[in-house]
Amino acid sequence: MASSGAKRPASPTRAISPPPVKRKIESTLTKKSVSSFFTPTSQKKPEQIAWRIVNNSLVVGKYAKESDYKQTAEKPRVAAFDLDSTLVSTASGNTFPRNSSDWKWWHDTVPSKLKELSADGYHVIVISNQKTVSLKKEMKGGHSESKSLTNFKERATAVMQQLDIPISVYAATLDDGYRKPRIGMWREFLDDYDFDVAGVDLSNSVFVGDAAGRPNDHSQVDRGFAANAGVPFKTPEEFFLNAAPEPLVEPFDPSLYMQSEADDVSPPFSRQSALELVIFCGSPGAGKSTFYWDYLEPLGYERVNQDTLKTRPKCIKVAKEHLAARRSVVVDNTNADPETRAHWIEVAKEFNVPIRCVYFSASPTLCRHNNAVRAANQSLNPESRALLPGIAFGDFGRRHKEPTMSEGFKDIIRVDFRFRGNDEVKKIWKQYWI
Repeated sequence: MASSGAKRPASPTRAISPPPVKRKIESTLTKKSVSSFFTPTSQKKPEQIAWRIVNNSLVVGKYAKESDYKQTAEKPRVAAFDLDSTLVSTASGNTFPRNSSDWKWWHDTVPSKLKELSADGYHVIVISNQKTVSLKKEMKGGHSESKSLTNFKERATAVMQQLDIPISVYAATLDDGYRKPRIGMWREFLDDYDFDVAGVDLSNSVFVGDAAGRPNDHSQVDRGFAANAGVPFKTPEEFFLNAAPEPLVEPFDPSLYMQSEADDVSPPFSRQSALELVIFCGSPGAGKSTFYWDYLEPLGYERVNQDTLKTRPKCIKVAKEHLAARRSVVVDNTNADPETRAHWIEVAKEFNVPIRCVYFSASPTLCRHNNAVRAANQSLNPESRALLPGIAFGDFGRRHKEPTMSEGFKDIIRVDFRFRGNDEVKKIWKQYWI
C-alpha cells in the first residue's frame, strides 16, 4: 500500500557564512547529543510522533511505539473515538476550528478516561472524517503541505501529547472507502498492528462518536461505522457521562431492504400487449436499470436511457425507431414530473400503443446508499457508474411528483426496492455506506 513517511525539514537554501575568525565559538554539543550520535541506530529511541499519508487520501499519526502497549495472550481490545464533538470541541465555539490551537477537551473527564483505558490494556485510537483537510501540495512560503493539513496535524499532535499514551489517529480526507461509515480506516488500523490475522476482541471493544442519528445529529455515520466494524457503539454522553441512550430519528438500516423468500412469489412485471411503451419513474439509485436487466430485457424490451444517449430528443428519436420496427420500448430515465412524462405519452399516442409506468418508491436515503455502494464495488456496478453528486438527488426531489393514472397511463406498477444477490454481495450491500 503506497504511503509516505514523515519528512524532516528541508535544508536551508541560502548560503551560510563562516563566523569571523576572532569570534569565540560556543560549542552547542551536549553530553546527550554526543551520546545520541554514537548510539547505534538500532538502539535509538524513535521519534514519539510519526505521520504518514496513505493512498493520497488517509492521514495517519502515531504517538509512541507499538511496544508501549501491554502484550497479552488474549485478543486485543480497542477503544476507538471520533475526534470533533467527541474527544474535543472548539474553544471558540465555532463549528470548525479557527486554527490549530482552537480546541479544548469535550469534557473534563475525557483525558483521564482515555488514560485509564490505555492503562487497562486497550488500544486507544481516533477515527475521524476530516473532509476539510486538503492533501494538495502548496509551495508558498517554502511549505509543501497545505495549511489545513498542517493545522490538523498540529491540533492532533497537541491532543496526543496532552494524553501522553500510545495512540494512533486516522483521518479520512476524501469521500472514498476510508470515510466513515465505511471501514477503510478500521482496516488500516488492523493492518498496522497485524490484527487483521489474529483478530480483535470485538464484543469488549467500543467505538464512541457523536454522529449517532439522534434528532440534533448531522448524521448517523458513527453509529453505522460501529455496526460495519462489528463493535458496540456509544455516544460521548453515554460513554463519558453515563447518560441514558437518546431516541433516534428513524435510522436507516440497510438490512431492512434485503429480499426475503416471501418476496419471491411472482415476477413484478409482465407484458400485456404485443407492442407497448413503458416508462420508469424514480430517483437516481432507485434500482431502475437493474429492474430492466432482470425483468424487461429478458422479455425483449429495448432500452432507451438518457445517460447513454445524452439528450431527451435523442431518446425520443431512438424510441420512435424501435416502435416503428414493432419493438416494445422501456424509457429508463428518472421522468420525475408530469411535464417530462407528457413527452412520452405523446409518443405513445403517435404510435397508438399503450403506455405503462413503473414507479420506483425508494427513499432518498436508500438511493444515496445504492449510489455509494455501487460506485465503490465493481461487483455491484456492471455498467461502471460513477458516484453521483448529491445535487442529482436534490434535483429529482425538487421536481418529483408521483405519477397518476389521469396522466394517461394504462397502469402504474409500484416497485418497492428489495436487494437481491448471493451471500457475498449481500454482505457488502447491507453495510452502512453513507
